[in-house]
Amino acid sequence: MKFKYLKISLFLLMAAATVSLNSCGRTKTKKNKDEAVPSTEKVMLFNGKDLSNWTFFLKDPSMDAAEVFTVKDGVIHIKGDPFGYMRTVEVFDNYALHVEWRYPAEATNSGVFIHAQQPDTIWPECIEIQLKAGDAGDFLCMGGSDMNERTDKSTRVVAKLAESAEKPVGEWNIMEIVCISDNIDVTLNDVLMNRASGVNPGQGHICLQSEGRAIEFRNVYLTRLEE
Repeated sequence: MKFKYLKISLFLLMAAATVSLNSCGRTKTKKNKDEAVPSTEKVMLFNGKDLSNWTFFLKDPSMDAAEVFTVKDGVIHIKGDPFGYMRTVEVFDNYALHVEWRYPAEATNSGVFIHAQQPDTIWPECIEIQLKAGDAGDFLCMGGSDMNERTDKSTRVVAKLAESAEKPVGEWNIMEIVCISDNIDVTLNDVLMNRASGVNPGQGHICLQSEGRAIEFRNVYLTRLEE
C-alpha cells in the first residue's frame, strides 16, 4: 500500500512538472510575440546645442553654410537664402519623426525631406513633406521618387487630405511623420494631414530645407520602429 501511494505521488509530481514546463514554453512564446511590438529607441537628431551630426548643401557653394544654418537657445535658425538644406549624416528607415517648426516673421515656404538620396543636389530624390504656408502636409515626389497615391504622373504633388492645421506666424507647429516599410503618415498639430503607400525609395537621409525666407526648428528627434 505504501508503495502504491509512492507511485501515485511520483506520478502527480511528474504531471505537475510537465504542466510547469508547458507553461514556461507558452510564456516564452508570448514574450517573443511581444518583442515584435515597435521599439522605443529615441534618436536625438538635434542636440539643442550644435549641428555636429548634420551636413549641408547650398545652391550657391560660395556661401558659408555656418551663416545660413545656426543654433541659438535650443533652436535651429535657417535663413532661407540661398536655397539648400541640412541633411542627417545617417540613413534612416522605419521611424516616427518628430519635428517642431515655425515661421518667426512671415508665413513662407520650406519643407522636410525624407528618404533623401545622394548625391546632394538642389532637388534630390526624396519625398518632401511640404511646409509651405497653407499647404503644410502635401507630399512632393522629388527627383524620381513615387507613391501609389500619385495617380496623376504629370504632377509631383499629392495634396493633403485635410484643411490647413497650421498655427499663426510665430507659434510652434508639431509635425509627426511615421514611416513604416513603404508607408508614410503625416500628422500636423494632431490632425492627420496625409497618408502614402508604395513609397519608393523607402529609406534615406532626413533634411530640413532652406527655401526663400526664415524658418526655425526645435525638438527634432525620431523613434526607431520595427517593421
